Amino acid sequence: MPPKKKPRVSKASANSGKIVDAKKTSTAGRKRKAAAPDAKTGKVSESAGSPVFTRWLMKSEPESRFENGVDVKFGIEDLKALPDQTSCWDGVRNYQARNFMRQMKVGQQAFFYHSNCKEPGIAGIMTIVKEAYVDHTQFDKKDVHYDASSTSDNPKWSMVDVQFQRMMKRFVPLWELKEHHLQHRANGGPLKDVALFTRARLSVQPLTPGL
Repeated sequence: MPPKKKPRVSKASANSGKIVDAKKTSTAGRKRKAAAPDAKTGKVSESAGSPVFTRWLMKSEPESRFENGVDVKFGIEDLKALPDQTSCWDGVRNYQARNFMRQMKVGQQAFFYHSNCKEPGIAGIMTIVKEAYVDHTQFDKKDVHYDASSTSDNPKWSMVDVQFQRMMKRFVPLWELKEHHLQHRANGGPLKDVALFTRARLSVQPLTPGL
């Protein structure tokens, strides 16, 4: 489910170090436990051999949809309307999507993808202005993304701050992206493994070099 955004502004700041989810590996017949995230930043230490991504696609819903009485609508126009055109990207409750956010670095760019709407597709571009830190909504009992199993000592969920960069020169609809994907699957092009179709349910995805 795409995240709900609150009109909250955070100052852009760079956190040092690469943020990746620790992978479980087998050593001497035993599995190494994944490193716990830092309670203040929501980050985990870097894992050797992890793929490095530099561009992203992040999904959100531009049309009203109520969940537990709360409208989770947040389109690119909503981001543009906020102070400094900046918002935290909260409410992500999928582990793989969360782990991708933990890899994001200040200055990297992401496509703002409109999902779960009449015409899904890429609406614009935003910039990561603050790296992964603890998502406060997991502790808020009144928030639709509250997680009773998460604690301040061991927070499960992270978020980043994003800033509107620009609209696309034209809206790029899902059907057009799918056409390119199918063509590239047939001829081995760079979009053959694009996560938008190979991992379609993820609300935060890395981009392949060709997109």
